[in-house]
Amino acid sequence: MDIRGNGSTTTAALSRFACGPVLAVAAAVTALQSALAGRYGFHRDELYFLVAGRHLAWGYVDQPPLTPLLGRLSTAVFGDSPLGLRMVAVLLCAGTIVLTALAARELGARRGGQTLAAAGAAVSAMVLALGHMLSTASFDLFAWTGIGVLVLRLLRTGERRWWPAIGAAVGVALLNKDLVLLLAAALLPSIAWTGDRRVLRGPWPWVGALLAVLVAGPNLYWQARHGWPQLTVASGISDQDGVANRLTFVPMQLLYLSPVLIPVWLAGLRRLRGEAELSWARPLAYGYLGLCALVLLLGGKPYYALPPLLLVMAAGCQPAVERMWPVPRRRVRLVGVLLLAAAVNAVITLPVLPARQLAALAWVYPESAEQVGWPELAGAAGAGWARIPAEQRGRAVVFTSNYGEAGALARYGGGFGLPAPYSGHMSFADWGPPPDSATGPVLLIHPAPYPKVESAFRDCREVARVDNGHGLANQEQHAPILLCAGTVAPWSELWPRLRHFY
Repeated sequence: MDIRGNGSTTTAALSRFACGPVLAVAAAVTALQSALAGRYGFHRDELYFLVAGRHLAWGYVDQPPLTPLLGRLSTAVFGDSPLGLRMVAVLLCAGTIVLTALAARELGARRGGQTLAAAGAAVSAMVLALGHMLSTASFDLFAWTGIGVLVLRLLRTGERRWWPAIGAAVGVALLNKDLVLLLAAALLPSIAWTGDRRVLRGPWPWVGALLAVLVAGPNLYWQARHGWPQLTVASGISDQDGVANRLTFVPMQLLYLSPVLIPVWLAGLRRLRGEAELSWARPLAYGYLGLCALVLLLGGKPYYALPPLLLVMAAGCQPAVERMWPVPRRRVRLVGVLLLAAAVNAVITLPVLPARQLAALAWVYPESAEQVGWPELAGAAGAGWARIPAEQRGRAVVFTSNYGEAGALARYGGGFGLPAPYSGHMSFADWGPPPDSATGPVLLIHPAPYPKVESAFRDCREVARVDNGHGLANQEQHAPILLCAGTVAPWSELWPRLRHFY
């Protein structure tokens, strides 16, 4: 079927996939990420995932089960190190680059356009950042881009039997994060209003929806059984950061992609909205804009809308190549701006600089600073633990105010003679309080942002402070280590009060 006009579909032959250059771009990024993966250390979230991977479940209060599971599998295969944990993120990054090129191919790009799409994804700040460390967004970026390719295939061919594949992919994405529902909420109305409505008819969309629910069912059951705690966490993010997220949404969208790729992105948006031959793909443009509106309305983080942004950029790659590549001076300019974007974004998002120089960039990308100082925190806690008389350590407890600190002590604390830590933050609270027989002393880590935490303990005094050794201002730098005589009530009574999500 080859029908032109609004809401049309087309089965015109696609160009051959540019396998060589696309895989070369993905391989180059994989090599770079692998070489730099262990230069700083674990991120606070990664330390949390390492512990969560030892408490495998169908859900956690702040996330579905997939990312901790991937972390556990990655360390089992590639080794228990920052590189071993991050290899799964590195591979997901390479997959995202390939999927972006496949999206460009669906949108009519030939060899040059597909290569530019792969290169554009490879040099974007967010793809580099999410390929460097394991996070829920690492898999989201890959999964959403893959869903986008499947939706483009559905719209281009009009073949409704693609719905089961889409539904299965959405179900897997739901096992990682519920945010994929925002993508569905933006794309489905866009297809109904601006696309070929025929793809929404018949049983196949319902088969896809049923598959999504079946795949995600175990986590949905876990969330329902535990009172939907992820909604509580999401509400807290919106309440705490919603205004800042809304104010920075537009500039961060452009920075995440890369300012040098803005002309390509704009060309893709114009092409999707106005080019007759791509009228079948028009829902992608309006779906992306609808997703932006939903994220702004909910006060979500700007990166939530990044994957469709890559797809819109991919739509502009073939016209950019046709305009730039035949003219030698423009060709040099195109390669130059891509190399410039790669260099700038690599310095910002990857561990290129020495840790002592990170302060110059941490204000732009604070996640880099959260990969420094965790062994030093464990060392400071160890110094505090040494102040506890040996005969009292059997009933003593180490308690931290957040999951990053608890994860760091679980990882490094044994080297300083520390017992397993406890925390009321996120899923650490679900992994249990100390026994009531642990009457103290209590070594309390970093209670400053959480005054309610300190009020649960008595006779506290500072015995050490954290110093990461690089003069780098991050959340734990100069954090106090307090030694408290004990608790104001048994742990079983205090635990609900000590639980917190923010």
